[in-house]
Amino acid sequence: MKIFVAGATGVIGRPLIAQLLAKGHDVVALTRSSENAQILAEQGVEPAIMQSLRFAIADVFDADAVKAAVVRAQPEVVIEQLTALPKTYTGESMSAAAPLNHRIRLEGGANVLAAAQAAGVRRYLRQSIAFWGVPGTGLANEETPISLDASPAVAADAHTVTEIEHRLLQTSNLEGIVLRYGFFYGTGTWFAADGDVANQVRQQQFPIVGNGEGVWSWLHVEDAAIATVAAAERGNPGIYLITDDRPLKVREWLSAFAGWLNAPPPPQISVQEALKIGGADAVYYGTQMRGASNAKAKRELNFQPRPLEWLVGNAVAHANAS
Repeated sequence: MKIFVAGATGVIGRPLIAQLLAKGHDVVALTRSSENAQILAEQGVEPAIMQSLRFAIADVFDADAVKAAVVRAQPEVVIEQLTALPKTYTGESMSAAAPLNHRIRLEGGANVLAAAQAAGVRRYLRQSIAFWGVPGTGLANEETPISLDASPAVAADAHTVTEIEHRLLQTSNLEGIVLRYGFFYGTGTWFAADGDVANQVRQQQFPIVGNGEGVWSWLHVEDAAIATVAAAERGNPGIYLITDDRPLKVREWLSAFAGWLNAPPPPQISVQEALKIGGADAVYYGTQMRGASNAKAKRELNFQPRPLEWLVGNAVAHANAS
């Protein structure tokens, strides 16, 4: 198939482009300039892959240019991975990045979606978030709505992704697929061995909050790419939760992560301390977040995620969160 990728230079871009081309798809990647195409080469995309990859030059905020690029490419499928996330994972950096991130998702995404409609695209995939399900018992599934009042910053992001999801799924003239990804780990992510969170853990700056009951759902970036290609090829319209098999409480995954890094055990702070240091968002992520089920993706996409790398061979107990 001919597939148009918007957001090809993000953290999922390298493995996604590689997977698509390895499966024999004809890929056109959207970039703001020809110089930006070199980002993929710098991220380790092999020369042979770069030679078979074509680029469309347009700014996602220029609706006419995006429309022209997509119409010219005439793809069957568009995969939108537009985000603007910072290199560091702190409250300050996330707040600073938020305005552009919201704009690129809402305005940039709307331009790509409108261009896809104008070009007669058959199928449109868009990334979303798996770990913001409304709190409750058990694991969230595709029917679980996104929580819109978890904490101030999360609520703002949740409203954005909810609007994006509804916009796509209510578009009647194409097959819309929402991919709610778990927390990315692997090369180029905050949770890589050389990533920002790993550095924070080594410096004991990433604590367990309260009882550490918040449940995180994980996803290797290469597994995200594999699942995305499967959804592009044979997914049904609607929502998929794309996560690994073992959602984990913070006290479990963070302790194991520190051990994997040969870092000191993470400190533990009270909810009151967390409120002072990181605000309500830190408390939500540390104590309230709900895990997600990947059962639908496994059933319909034959999704087979790898185990979380810092738990392999680790003696830390990691029973499924419930």
